[in-house]
Amino acid sequence: MAAVLPSTTREILLAAAPGGLPVPEHFTVTQRPVPVPGPGQVVVRNRYFLVFPGLRTLIGAQADGVPLPRIHAGDTLFGPAVGEVVATAPGGPLRPGDVVTHLLGWRELALVAASDCTPLGDFLPDPVAHLSSGSAAYGALTRIAQVRSGDTVFVTGAAGAVGTLAGPVARLLGATRVIGSTRSPDKAERLRAELGYDAVLVPGPRAIDEQLAAAAPDGIDVLLDTVGGEQLTSAVRAARRGARFALVGALSGQLSPQRDGGSAPAEIDTFRLVNQGISLHGYSGQDHPDVTREWTERFGGWLRSGEITFPHVRIPGMDQAPRALQELFEGRHFGTVVVELPPR
Repeated sequence: MAAVLPSTTREILLAAAPGGLPVPEHFTVTQRPVPVPGPGQVVVRNRYFLVFPGLRTLIGAQADGVPLPRIHAGDTLFGPAVGEVVATAPGGPLRPGDVVTHLLGWRELALVAASDCTPLGDFLPDPVAHLSSGSAAYGALTRIAQVRSGDTVFVTGAAGAVGTLAGPVARLLGATRVIGSTRSPDKAERLRAELGYDAVLVPGPRAIDEQLAAAAPDGIDVLLDTVGGEQLTSAVRAARRGARFALVGALSGQLSPQRDGGSAPAEIDTFRLVNQGISLHGYSGQDHPDVTREWTERFGGWLRSGEITFPHVRIPGMDQAPRALQELFEGRHFGTVVVELPPR
């Protein structure tokens, strides 16, 4: 069964491969015919899609090992989206009106395999919250770092999509002291005032080592790292014996104009890793398929009880999406960045 649909839909394409960080001029909005669903397919009208730093890697020249396809010039961008099914082929499991998540954002109407859609239940009070990066934060803190009562936790990139949830989640899991880092003094104040961070480091004239030593004089038990680089180096120096490090991102390299988005070197004192018994693991959601449902259930409960919030920014309109991506790279936003498309 098919709804009455427009004859064309708009999509955002990569117009030209950038030499460094992409800017709006590297993208274009184009019109394409509305797709017709075949067997096992549905058409979804997107309402929200995620603006995320991983696009830098997919657009860059080095994306080896990334479990998503590279984006070449002429390709439509993609990423997590929430939308409403508006057309289906006969006999499929979904029906018009179903609200789902899928990975074909950056377009108004998406032709998606029904098996690649996840129907939304009533776990979360707002559908846009399904675009949070909290699953990565929660999975890293519970499966890798195993936060426990009394821990001192350091979250790098605390004002980003992962960090704005990681700090509050660490506290709910029992952490006694939560420290963050961010590039902006204004964001540092928001992290303390709105999200309960005990201390926030701001890279600048004062060395990260010195700031971290002042914020955690007895050292840190857990690192949730989204940045890498010198902040990871400093965290190793500040680690207590038996510290657990969970790496979920590498923004220091990913968002560097001098790099290609697929590497993020860091200098690590391996002697200290051995001597202090520090564990260091990368976290990937695909290795922990049980986390998403567990996180969604707990996130919904925490949101409804007021124990946690979902910091995010909604950017209105498809035309603003390329600019929103540039602003994300420049660190202008607090929390998750989502493009909101008008209902039709």
